[in-house]
Amino acid sequence: MKTALPAWLAPWIDVLEPWLPVLTLTGVVMAIVSTLAIPWMVVRMPQDYFNRRRRPTGLRGPLAWLVWALRNALAVLLLVAGILMLVLPGQGLLTLLIALMVSTFPGKYRLERAIMRRRSVLRAVNWIRRRYHRPPLNPIQQQERAPDAD
Repeated sequence: MKTALPAWLAPWIDVLEPWLPVLTLTGVVMAIVSTLAIPWMVVRMPQDYFNRRRRPTGLRGPLAWLVWALRNALAVLLLVAGILMLVLPGQGLLTLLIALMVSTFPGKYRLERAIMRRRSVLRAVNWIRRRYHRPPLNPIQQQERAPDAD
């Protein structure tokens, strides 16, 4: 028995239907890539990575700017695919999280630190590090803002 679709959804179905195989394949690939990439990144992270007040930055040359542009273009593509996968088959939330990880935006490091302050997340990350015989990440301290020097 078919259920009737809302009137506003019918035009979108016709537009998105040809894209269903691509979006489904993208979701499967993203699930596999994230399963492999997340432990790889967690294991290679320095033990005190999240204890720094600011993410270290260096001077950017032309190649670094090109990588930055490609990285953010990929993030936008993943963001759009993730939003579409929220209503279509695929790993929508996972793809959205990967888009955030790939992108660079102001406040991203602060957001990463806030996520890592959650006890369950830190425990899971340290579990992965323990499996690969790496020392656990240091607990993330809520740092007070330093008074402005006049």
